[in-house]
Amino acid sequence: MSKSLISTISYTDVKTRDSADAALSGTSEKNIIARLLPFIGPAFIASVAYVDPGNFATNIQAGSEFGYTLLWVVLVSNLMAMLIQSLSAKLGIATGANLAEHCRKNYKPAVTLGMWVMMELVAMATDLAEFLGAALGFQLLLGLPLMYGGALTAICTFLILGLQRYGFRPLEIVITLMVSIIAVSYLAETLIIKPDLGALVMHSFVPQFSGTESVLLATGILGATVMPHAIFLHSSLTQDRIVVKEPNKLRRLFRFEILDVTIAMGIASLVNMAMLMMAAVAFYRHGLTHVATIQDAHATLQPLLGKAAGWIFAVSLLASGLSSSTVGTSAGQVIMQGFLHRHIPVWLRRLLTMVPSIGVIALGLDPTRTLVISQVILSFGLPFAIIPLIMFTKDRKVMGNLVNKKLTTYAVSLVAVMIISLNFYLIFQVILG
Repeated sequence: MSKSLISTISYTDVKTRDSADAALSGTSEKNIIARLLPFIGPAFIASVAYVDPGNFATNIQAGSEFGYTLLWVVLVSNLMAMLIQSLSAKLGIATGANLAEHCRKNYKPAVTLGMWVMMELVAMATDLAEFLGAALGFQLLLGLPLMYGGALTAICTFLILGLQRYGFRPLEIVITLMVSIIAVSYLAETLIIKPDLGALVMHSFVPQFSGTESVLLATGILGATVMPHAIFLHSSLTQDRIVVKEPNKLRRLFRFEILDVTIAMGIASLVNMAMLMMAAVAFYRHGLTHVATIQDAHATLQPLLGKAAGWIFAVSLLASGLSSSTVGTSAGQVIMQGFLHRHIPVWLRRLLTMVPSIGVIALGLDPTRTLVISQVILSFGLPFAIIPLIMFTKDRKVMGNLVNKKLTTYAVSLVAVMIISLNFYLIFQVILG
């Protein structure tokens, strides 16, 4: 994690780095799982962006309107995300600097300032979505007014962010536990709904659509998959977490990081598919094809699947909102430090980024609609993250022995063109709508 976020290194972190060094040197006598553990963490923090409250809204809509039809879109979009997140992690490992710092170093001051302004707007939009999601979780779980849920969200995220003073490991553990809560919640939902396994497998691997509206919704899922703040954050999470200089150790470290990305993003992919499956079985199968909001989904689940299903849904939404709100604040701090070389206390940044969220709640604006608008703002920032990432990771002067292979650059460039095009198509459709 960026040095701007961590001022002290705890005993746990030192112990983790010693274990990692033994694994990279080939001197560790532990089994493969024990050797992998020191490297697990960064991708789990970044993966929170892929199971945030915005994903809840999109997947519920897709499942309720088209059943299992768009499962393959979720799978393909997460495979794209794996590729991009692995490159972000590689940039931090190879250079010891994060993406925002590389932008400041290589671009003109005016360009850097413009990118910072755009990414700050992205960070605020991110925080707005996550904060509202957690507040909704408290409301659904405890029956509290949304404003009280917002206050509880603020308190909880302050406490979680306070773990950063003890090093990177405690925060990674807490975020990983929250991702696990989301995953276990949707495993439980899947057991409750008992999906059709044959249809599930077919729609996961056979691309198909069901009319023009399904194409538009698939575009929304694909276009909003890769979040710019997660790209900037992941490069900072690996930049000085485990520092090695030898070429062989660097390559081994990156291979371990690929496993971290594969596991974390694989879990995120399964969670998203489970969200869509839940909506397909609970709503589409019963003819409820217009479940438009998260509150509607929660209210409809209980009479259809029982009270336990409603509770599980609310718990998973709360875990998603709290974890992604914490990660969003950290991403904003990385962006400011990287572009401007300025640092403000994380509690102050948390306080400032809460203002728009509290404003939305106080004005009584529709939370789900606000989530959609925030995703559109995020789409504007995507080119400012993904294009520089490709340019830096294909440059041997920057990356050394970890420079992209030509096939990797071609593949990620194709993915980038597709995602950016779909994002702007999504923006166009929302503006027209």
